[in-house]
Amino acid sequence: MNKDMMKSLVGKIIKIDRGGPESRIGKLLDVNEDHLVLLTEDEGVVYYNTHHIKSVTENAKEQLEFNIEVPEGFTYKQADSFHGLLDSLKFQWVKINRGGPEKLEGVLSDINNDFVSLINKEEIVRLSMFHIRNISYGLKVEKAEEEKSENQGSQEKMSSSSSSDKQQSKQRVVKSESSKSNAK
Repeated sequence: MNKDMMKSLVGKIIKIDRGGPESRIGKLLDVNEDHLVLLTEDEGVVYYNTHHIKSVTENAKEQLEFNIEVPEGFTYKQADSFHGLLDSLKFQWVKINRGGPEKLEGVLSDINNDFVSLINKEEIVRLSMFHIRNISYGLKVEKAEEEKSENQGSQEKMSSSSSSDKQQSKQRVVKSESSKSNAK
């Protein structure tokens, strides 16, 4: 991808790739020589190796859904190169290649020009640098308070309506029992 074209999209909502397990929608935070930084709703900050990006879709008519406001002073790992980024993530829990059969999770333990090493339980997995499409670590932005309160409000409504439904069904049972005794 052309770096200058990608720089023009910083701060906008974009979709990386058209579909498939690596496709994500998010706010483009930064573009570097060989990687870009995307803030996603579900996975937080995801770093994409630009060599593997096939297409970028701009949110021209506000049709890509993205419901996170980036707080002031929001910080994330920054590096001039993808290799430098990996170095800064050393000894942290990371997720590599978000979807598909090659997704990995673990502690990033070793980085060199050819491969990275991840430790997960009793396994040490070595992955070729060339095959790292994207990587993320534990950094996420929580959704807005309004959305949380709306969800809590709807959950409370659901629980209160279900309890009133239970009361009504109990009342029906009681009525039917009393109507049986009245019938005798």
